[in-house]
Amino acid sequence: MLKAINRNDEKELRQYLDGRSKEIDSSILVKVSEIIQNVRKNGDQACREYTEAFDGIRVEDFRVKEEEIEEAVKSVNASFKEAMEKAKNNIVAFHKAQIQQSYIQTKEKGIYLGQRVLPLEAVGIYVPGGRAQYPSSVLMNAIPAKVAGVKKIVMVTPPNKEGKINPNIAYAAKLAGVDEIYKIGGAQAIASLAYGTESIPCVDKIVGPGNIFVAAAKKLVYGKVAIDMIAGPSEILVVADGGADAAFVAADLLSQAEHDPMASAILLSDSAELIENVNVELKKQTEVLPKKEIVEQSLKDYGKSILCESISDCIRFANAIAPEHLELCVSDPMRYLDEVKNAGSVFLGYYTCESIGDYFGGTNHVLPTSGTARFSSALGVDAFVKKTSFLHYTKEALDAYGKYIAVMAEEEQLQAHANAVKVRVSDE
Repeated sequence: MLKAINRNDEKELRQYLDGRSKEIDSSILVKVSEIIQNVRKNGDQACREYTEAFDGIRVEDFRVKEEEIEEAVKSVNASFKEAMEKAKNNIVAFHKAQIQQSYIQTKEKGIYLGQRVLPLEAVGIYVPGGRAQYPSSVLMNAIPAKVAGVKKIVMVTPPNKEGKINPNIAYAAKLAGVDEIYKIGGAQAIASLAYGTESIPCVDKIVGPGNIFVAAAKKLVYGKVAIDMIAGPSEILVVADGGADAAFVAADLLSQAEHDPMASAILLSDSAELIENVNVELKKQTEVLPKKEIVEQSLKDYGKSILCESISDCIRFANAIAPEHLELCVSDPMRYLDEVKNAGSVFLGYYTCESIGDYFGGTNHVLPTSGTARFSSALGVDAFVKKTSFLHYTKEALDAYGKYIAVMAEEEQLQAHANAVKVRVSDE
């Protein structure tokens, strides 16, 4: 089930790594650019036309009223509510620990300087519609923003054929503290959040997953607003020793393969026997999955295994791949954690399946994909704040240090910079 890559075949591994990054087709970018420009020019009217064309429903009032939210919440399963509430508590606790404080430094001659950590004013969250509903993603996107102190959290999500939103999504939004919900999806939703319309407010940052048109729209509006990332297909990489349970490992690989035919599932191990047993389990477990066809395509195209010399050797390859999800299914995972340099999120031990992080554990499941964990991080409180520095010099301080500033400015041939100091400095 998993295609074996020889650990010494650097060319094959490089081809695999390079093949995971997909550029957005230029024809899609052109189409999405047209949508964005139309929304900028025609506002709500353009949004109504696109919603009717793409979602098959005419929406006159995009804003979801409070009574509609309350009515939707009534139909939500009680056990689901309980699970979501417990998950929320875990997510809040984890993200509260990420809060950074402003600071001030005082120095000689009346100098002081520092940094202010300020929440963004308004954030937009995109929540996909269609057959797949991900209320857990509402928690993962909205809670860090709320913890950061964002004043207005706006959610957009496509309406169903009856012009309503999914009850579980409505409940998740209410639980997470979303301030406003609008029934709109696709590239037009991203455009409305970036530029604003008569009824939909513009925001400072847009987060949340979506299809290729949503991804293209986020790419094109970046600069007008901030975005979280351009997410690629989901990924899992499992590092497992000979003591790992093959059924556990197979189940974890399949948990990502069922997302998308382009999702990747990789197994690295120092045990040939384990790899063989995992392949047997993959075939067995795939047979009973509802998304069997998606899983089989994913494993065929992007399922890989590498037999390594040691667990440290496995982690060396894992660092090169920089996976979204990394599981260390080994007997002493903390022993190896310091060796991990590139991963979106790490799951430690035989019983910490990636699903815990997706839903309940508290760590965020919005993670860098396509190797971008080499330089980017999971979504968190930092994504919803900005940092502003401040500085104060007295006359005494400028008299003492102004000459150094002037020398540096003049060396860069910026005389006006130097003059700004000189006009303030005593002639003595």
